[in-house]
Amino acid sequence: MASFKSGFISILGRPNVGKSTLFNRFLGDKIAIVAKRPQTTRDRILGIKNVEGGQLIFLDTPGIHHGGSELNQRMVRTAMASARDADVLLFLVEATSPRAEKDREMVDPLRTSSGVPFLVLNKIDLVKKKSLLPIMDQYQRLFPFKEIFPVSAVTGEGTDILLDEILEVLPESQPYYPGDMITDQTERFWVSEIIREKVIRECYQEIPHSTAVTIEAFEEHPEKNLVVIKGTIHVERNSQKKILIGRGGQKLKKIGEAARKEVEAFLGTRVFLDVWVNVEKDWTRNPRALDRLGYPLALNHSP
Repeated sequence: MASFKSGFISILGRPNVGKSTLFNRFLGDKIAIVAKRPQTTRDRILGIKNVEGGQLIFLDTPGIHHGGSELNQRMVRTAMASARDADVLLFLVEATSPRAEKDREMVDPLRTSSGVPFLVLNKIDLVKKKSLLPIMDQYQRLFPFKEIFPVSAVTGEGTDILLDEILEVLPESQPYYPGDMITDQTERFWVSEIIREKVIRECYQEIPHSTAVTIEAFEEHPEKNLVVIKGTIHVERNSQKKILIGRGGQKLKKIGEAARKEVEAFLGTRVFLDVWVNVEKDWTRNPRALDRLGYPLALNHSP
């Protein structure tokens, strides 16, 4: 009887190297939000891919970076915790701007994990192939990666080969999750992430990372094919609230409309979405506010 393999794969790296794009590529769906801004992912996002003979459980993590706020520190601790007990570690770097010496400190999570470490050179569609060998050599001297995989998370080039190798090194195990499950996050969480993504896209210059989103109400009315949702966008200052609302409320209306359309597609039903803005002064530096807004201290990934 053929053996079955199952395990956790942690995707690590600096902010904005394409971790969420690769995560979504593997899952074949938009699970993690993607924006052209660093530090978009704040939580550990779990996605489940079932293949013949195996279950691959991917962990998209916040970017490893130096940050002074309590929020930034918690994000990094979340990434570290996701790496600690993973079976496979994918350390992503950009082929367009490799920084081997600066990444020396970034590979620390790999040193304390028993997982199989792979280096993934992302964005190879943007560079000449002859430039990849020197980059591989620099990183191989930095850390003894088991293998190095050049890929493009956007086009999919090289990702099938990487996926096959991940399955090859996973331990024999029964599946951790039911076969029809694709994530362990709630619908409320995904709705809050969709709203936050629209805020980032609309206000990426004025309010880069001072927003959090909570869902106060999620009421299902199946007889009307309707879900009524109330969400709150939390910012740190009154000036940010004014920017989010916009003149005559037009900016907030645009954010709410874009979010509503995507939430309807996600839930497969009509949605009434009511979005408000609240000022939570200096919430990114306040431990109690972070706990309340959904950014607790790092959790273990185990089911």
